[in-house]
Amino acid sequence: MDLSQFFKSIIDQDKAAVVICDLQHRIIYMNPAAKSQYAKHGELIGKSLLNCHSEKSNEMIKKAAEWFKESKEHNIIYTFHNEKQNKDVYMAALRSEDGSLIGYYEKHEYRNAETMRFYDFTE
Repeated sequence: MDLSQFFKSIIDQDKAAVVICDLQHRIIYMNPAAKSQYAKHGELIGKSLLNCHSEKSNEMIKKAAEWFKESKEHNIIYTFHNEKQNKDVYMAALRSEDGSLIGYYEKHEYRNAETMRFYDFTE
């Protein structure tokens, strides 16, 4: 059984934006939440993530990617908290089965309590 379909479905169902990049900082995948959140910027897949950030942010993104390369134990780093949206943003390493770094992703974690009702099958 090919697990990639399951993993893609997990990411696609996430309500938070997930942006996946290769080691050249090229955006190779965006889940539906990310596409919606960044729609005003047009199609971003295939473009450099570095074109979407400030010079200072680019420096930190590059440092994080280098830190991921230093050790298989370096896998996630907290990048900032957005007060307005009450969310934390992380960069996480993506590794092949042998532990080699193959890319990274940007993950947004919202801190707001869920407003949907438990097991509400009406929607």
